Amino acid sequence: MPVESGSSAAARQAKQKRKSHSLSIRRTNSTEQERSGLQRDMLDGQDSKLPLSLRSNLLDLFSQIEREFENLYIENLELRREIETLNDRLAAEGQTFEGADLAKGALKTKASHSTSQLSQKLKTTYKASTSKIVSSFKATTSRAVCQLVKEYVGHRDGIWDLSVTRTQPVVLGTASADHSAMLWSIETGKCLLKYMGHQGSVNSIKFHPTEQMALTASGDQTAHIWRYMVQLPTPQPVADISQTPCEDDVDFSDKDEADVEVEGPNDCPSVRMATTTLRSHQGVVIAADWLVGGKQVVTASWDRAANLYEVETSELVHSLTGHDQELTHCCTHPTQRLVVTSSRDTTFRLWDFRDPSIHSVNVFQGHTDTVTSAVFTVGDNVVSGSDDRTVKVWDLKNMRSPIATIRTDSAVNRISVSVNQKIIALPHDNRQVRLFDMSGVRLARLPRSNRQGHRRMVCCSAWCEDNTSCNLFTCGFDRQAIGWNINIPALLQEK
Repeated sequence: MPVESGSSAAARQAKQKRKSHSLSIRRTNSTEQERSGLQRDMLDGQDSKLPLSLRSNLLDLFSQIEREFENLYIENLELRREIETLNDRLAAEGQTFEGADLAKGALKTKASHSTSQLSQKLKTTYKASTSKIVSSFKATTSRAVCQLVKEYVGHRDGIWDLSVTRTQPVVLGTASADHSAMLWSIETGKCLLKYMGHQGSVNSIKFHPTEQMALTASGDQTAHIWRYMVQLPTPQPVADISQTPCEDDVDFSDKDEADVEVEGPNDCPSVRMATTTLRSHQGVVIAADWLVGGKQVVTASWDRAANLYEVETSELVHSLTGHDQELTHCCTHPTQRLVVTSSRDTTFRLWDFRDPSIHSVNVFQGHTDTVTSAVFTVGDNVVSGSDDRTVKVWDLKNMRSPIATIRTDSAVNRISVSVNQKIIALPHDNRQVRLFDMSGVRLARLPRSNRQGHRRMVCCSAWCEDNTSCNLFTCGFDRQAIGWNINIPALLQEK
C-alpha cells in the first residue's frame, strides 16, 4: 500500500480547510441573504410611507450594524475565556508558590489600597448625590408657616431698599426710585412721613442706632441725614390675609400682572430739608450706613469709592478706594468698627477701623459676577450675595474660603440676616424670596400667587427683631413693600 508523503498530506489538509472555509462563507452569505430577504418580506408587509429604496438602504445599514455587534460579542466571549484561563493559571501558581512571591504581596497591598480608594469615592459620591434630597426632607419635616400680614402701598415707582428703626417708635422706612423715602406704621400700613429732599432716586435708607434720624443715599450724588418725628396711629385688628405653609416648589402664577396706579397718601406729612448733606462723590450714591455709635457714616458710590464722614461736621475722614468697578452696597458691623463694601468687580472688601491710627483692608474673591450685597451677622460671619446666583457664608476669623455656599436659580439682591434666629432672607430677580439657615439648608420659600407676593423683582429684605406683627419685610419693583410673619419651627433650625 503506497504511503502518502508529508507534503501531500499537508496540501490536502490546507485544501480541506479552504474548502470548509469557503463553505462557511457561502453558508454565512446564504444566511445573511435569507435574513435580509426575510426582513425585506417583513418590510413589504408593513405599512410605511418611506420609499422602497430608502427602506432598503436603511435595512442594509441595520444589517451592517448587527454584524458589527455580533463580531464585538464574539470578541468579548473570547476575551472572557482568555481572562478565565489566566485567572486559573494565576490561581494555580498562587497555590504552588504561596508566600514565596514578594511581588504578589505588594500587588495585593496595592489592590487593597485601590479598593479602599474606590470605596471612599463611592461613599463620597453617595453622600453628595443624596445631600440635596436629605436637605429637602429636612426642610419639609415640620413646615414653616409664612403669613402675609400687611402691604405698604404708596410709592409711584419701584422700591430699592427698606429698613426698620432700632429705637421707639418702631417704624418701617422705604427708599424708592420716585425720589422719595417714606416711613410707615408697621401695624396699620399707614404712611407716617414722606421725605422729599432728594433730586434723584433714593437708593437706600438706614436709621440711627439711638436717635430719630435717617440716612438716605441717592442718585443725585449725595447722602442726606434728616430727623423725623412720628406718632403711631391706634392699631386696628389685623385681618388674616393669608396663612399658608411656605411653598418650596409650587408657584401659582409666573405671569406679570399689570402695575396698578396707586395714588400717594394725601394726608402724609412731608419733610423737604436735610439736617446734613454729604457731598463728595462723583457718581450715584448707591448705599449708606451708620457706623457703631452713630457718630460716623459710610457711603458707597458708582464712582468706585466709599467715603467715611463725621456726622457732626460733615467732614470727609477717609476715601476708601481700590474697587475696579462701581460699588453696589455697603454695610457696617453692629458692634465693631468694621465696614464691608460690595462691587460689580466680583469682589467685596472688608475695611477695619478699629485701630484709629491705621485702617486695613482685605479683598475677597469668592464670586464670579457682581456682588450685590455683603452683610455682617451679630457673630463673626459675613454673608455675601451675588448675581452669579450664589450666597456664601464667611467666617471673619478665617475668610480664605466660605463655610457654606447656597446655590439658587436666580440672581440674589440685598440680603438680610435675622439677629435672633440667624436666618438668611434671599430676595431674587425672579420675584421669589427664600429662607436659609447659616449652614446653607433651605428652610422655606415665601408664597407667591395671584393674590399675594411680589409681581416684580424683589430688591431687598429686612428683618425686624421687635415684638411686632411682622418680623420680615420685603420690597420690590412692583412699588410695594410687604410685611410677613415667619414662623420657623425649632426642629428646622436644629440642624
